[in-house]
Amino acid sequence: MKAVFLDRGTFLAGLELPKPEDITDYQVYQSTEQDDALIIERCQDADIIFSNKVVLNANIIANLPKLKLIQLTATGMNNVDADACEQHNITLYNVAGYAIKSVPEHTFMLMLNALRAGVHYHNKVIDGSWEASGSFSLMDVPLVDLEGRTLGIIGPGTIGKRVGEIAKAFGMQVLWAEHQGKAPRNEYYTDFDSVLEKSDIISLHCPLTESTKHLINESTLAKMKQQPLIVNVARGGVVDSKAMAQAVLNEQVLGYATDVFEQEPTTQDDPLLQLTKQNHPRVIFSPHNAWGSKAAQQKLWDILSEQVSSFIKQQ
Repeated sequence: MKAVFLDRGTFLAGLELPKPEDITDYQVYQSTEQDDALIIERCQDADIIFSNKVVLNANIIANLPKLKLIQLTATGMNNVDADACEQHNITLYNVAGYAIKSVPEHTFMLMLNALRAGVHYHNKVIDGSWEASGSFSLMDVPLVDLEGRTLGIIGPGTIGKRVGEIAKAFGMQVLWAEHQGKAPRNEYYTDFDSVLEKSDIISLHCPLTESTKHLINESTLAKMKQQPLIVNVARGGVVDSKAMAQAVLNEQVLGYATDVFEQEPTTQDDPLLQLTKQNHPRVIFSPHNAWGSKAAQQKLWDILSEQVSSFIKQQ
């Protein structure tokens, strides 16, 4: 079978990604522009497509008559038209469970940097502010401990639950949020609005769906009574960027630490990036790489290779 990898460049350059077993013809592109004609041209004879972020819409899928499998090199599936896949009898796979160490650890990197003003103090050391102060210790922004704080987790799947385990090791109280508008399914869950009201820190781990788009918005932000820090390692679209930026500026929330943005790569006119011009000490960004430790990427490829080989053998 022929396979086409549309965006190998989303992986580490030096990482070995061997061709999955039973693929006989393999074409790899470092990147592919989001152009229907180009994608159709590159995949015209493909039985299998590997893709991370290239959008595969209904038009593209309809014009690939040989296509049997779309194998995403990620967990999120919102960049593929699943209905079109079903209509054309094309199997759609994602990869789950590969970043259960990388994403939770990145979550706490963001969380701790924001609570302890890590970027702020780093800059104070290198720009001469600490030297100019004449003091052995510079502490113009309070340091906030994790112990004793309440962490609200929205999206307690595998990754969210691992974040909860780490939080408890720090001595935090953990609340699992039930879906918005739903009664708690059991004693381990707390209703959504109560999580917003009680949490000192809110960590987002839910998928981007119609029901979660702009889940954190002007209305839900208003319910956050504890002036929490918001951490987003879910999807950028789960948060209304304009509302979040305004909430930070208005001191409605303590700060915002995010790995994801509504548009990726983000642009300089993103309202969240305007916060950096304010030198806010509790704002920290990373470029959607929480998933991507070397070990996590290798595990992703191992899972993918097994899935693809199994699919081919069943044909």
